[in-house]
Amino acid sequence: MLNRRNFLTAAVGVAAAGGLAACAKEDEGGSSSSDGNGGGKKITLGFAQVGSESGWRTANTKSVKAAAKDAGYNLKFSDAQQKQENQISAIRSYIAQKVNVIAFSPVVVTGWDAVLKEAKTAKIPVILTDRSIETSDDSLYVSFIGSDFTDEGRRAGKMLETVLEKAGHKGAVKIAQLEGTTGAAPALERAKGFKEIMDADHKDDWKIVVSQTGDFTRAGGKQVMAAFLQSNPDINVLYAHNDDMALGAIQSIEAAGKKAGKDILIISVDGVKDGFVAMSEGKINGIVECNPLLGPQLMELVKKVNDGETVERRIKTKEGDFLQEQAKDALPTRKY
Repeated sequence: MLNRRNFLTAAVGVAAAGGLAACAKEDEGGSSSSDGNGGGKKITLGFAQVGSESGWRTANTKSVKAAAKDAGYNLKFSDAQQKQENQISAIRSYIAQKVNVIAFSPVVVTGWDAVLKEAKTAKIPVILTDRSIETSDDSLYVSFIGSDFTDEGRRAGKMLETVLEKAGHKGAVKIAQLEGTTGAAPALERAKGFKEIMDADHKDDWKIVVSQTGDFTRAGGKQVMAAFLQSNPDINVLYAHNDDMALGAIQSIEAAGKKAGKDILIISVDGVKDGFVAMSEGKINGIVECNPLLGPQLMELVKKVNDGETVERRIKTKEGDFLQEQAKDALPTRKY
């Protein structure tokens, strides 16, 4: 049976089964004949996405677009291409268009107060998805829906304990950390949670010897890991903040004549299909779940906010469905 939260490979003996900013892209989707508002005016939702940097983000975008269409909402969608200035321009465009609700997944944690104050003045409610922000005024957004990234970091730390034990590893643990986008909530919090486990239980035997951003991309993971191996050839563990960076890192590990999953044990976060394929091949030793399928929950929340209902300040992402599907598609069928 597949564990819904954390996945380890059998290799270590654990079962797994146009008009915005110059560079921004905007499109509209989700229109349908239904009104999405119980017979009233159709809800218009402005959604400012981070970009398309990873398999996780692609799945997240598909989920949002499909759920908006199913709900009968008029969706205005923009791709910020991982640039905060593009997201801010998109949000200002949505304010000018007088959409009913704005939702966005912030590129970074800080720097949002000015544009969110503009939305508040225009009386347009804002929902944060996937990533949180730091703000001087919590009333600038009505709710946040997403995962607990700090807990994901803790789970990665506990998973590494199991991986090391199953692999029979003895001696010092020299960890390379591939960080997510600098200043992004998942990068900050996944690093924080992992360090909590290190500081609490492994002060003497675990050490992060090198750490750098790979910007959540496969190309970034490949490039940075190559540099890690040159400066620290005795690395024996990689903690990657997402699967795509881990997959890029595997290319550099193999190019250096080492075996991913054996010479260098690998823990990552997300659970995309390619990550499961690598895990089935023994190249990734464990993956911590982060579910990108936020669309249906987001549309329910948009409806409540538009109707003026009181909503929770923080809503946890539902877990399990995404990983079950990825594992089913990626892991080989066994014949007995």
